[in-house]
Amino acid sequence: MSTTWEQLEGAALSLARSGPIKDRLTDAYRNYLAFVRIEDLPEVLREEFRACRDALTRERPLRGEDAVRATVRKMSGSEADELACSVVRLFAAIVRECAIDAAGEAAMAASGAANGSRNGTALNGSAHDGAALNGLAAGARVKKGVPQVIAI
Repeated sequence: MSTTWEQLEGAALSLARSGPIKDRLTDAYRNYLAFVRIEDLPEVLREEFRACRDALTRERPLRGEDAVRATVRKMSGSEADELACSVVRLFAAIVRECAIDAAGEAAMAASGAANGSRNGTALNGSAHDGAALNGLAAGARVKKGVPQVIAI
């Protein structure tokens, strides 16, 4: 079972491969985006993801195809490019959100260490010895929010 972050990463990697953009977009949806649960996304990304999902499933399918194939078949190449960019932006946004969360946890660990931790373990149980946590230094500043990601 993959996390939402991993599903969006897989979709972005699928879009980065060679081949026609419409095929890559279909693959990204069927193998990754279809399994993302909206409630598992950060609140600030839910509407953008919903718009992306709706844009990929808006057409009524013909016999033998699904809504994604029907929608992608009717898209222009530039529409498919724009939608693929939206998926990649969603992945970048969730990475930023995870970094913000990690920075907040690191700041809490540093605060716990300064306020009475023992043996290098903060009060919340996370280790802190000045090392970076998830690629962020313990003193990293937390961003206040994620900018609007997609305008479809």
